[in-house]
Amino acid sequence: MSMFHGMNISASALTSQRLRMDVVSSNMANAESTRGRLVDGEWEPYRRKMVTMQANQESGFRSHFNQALGMSKDVGQGVKVKNIIEDQTPFRQVFQPDHPDANEEGFVELPNVDPLKEMIDLMGAQRSYEANVTTLDAHKNMMLKALEIGR
Repeated sequence: MSMFHGMNISASALTSQRLRMDVVSSNMANAESTRGRLVDGEWEPYRRKMVTMQANQESGFRSHFNQALGMSKDVGQGVKVKNIIEDQTPFRQVFQPDHPDANEEGFVELPNVDPLKEMIDLMGAQRSYEANVTTLDAHKNMMLKALEIGR
């Protein structure tokens, strides 16, 4: 295990949370986009996107803590983005007969983006990002103290 292992774990989390914030920003920017993509010759509104993450367990070594507890489970190597999926909830329908994308009844399909949900997701990503920055700083300070001891 490298002495930079903790920093690498925090860095992977920072990268993943940054992508999550970017996806939330994209959702917010397209909250009123009635033309997201063509499906069977018809425009479909923008679909909300969500980031799914998973533990990154590539190298598989056991931590001292797990060994002391007699656990055989390998220690994770941080987090990685599994994929970005589209939310399949139905689109919102608003009565706007003058809108160019209105159907025969005068309803317009709007994206399934709820600004409140997006703000909550953004706050969660921001707090996770900040927590990982704090962890990264603590790890850096411990390494500096170890260097000071060696002098």
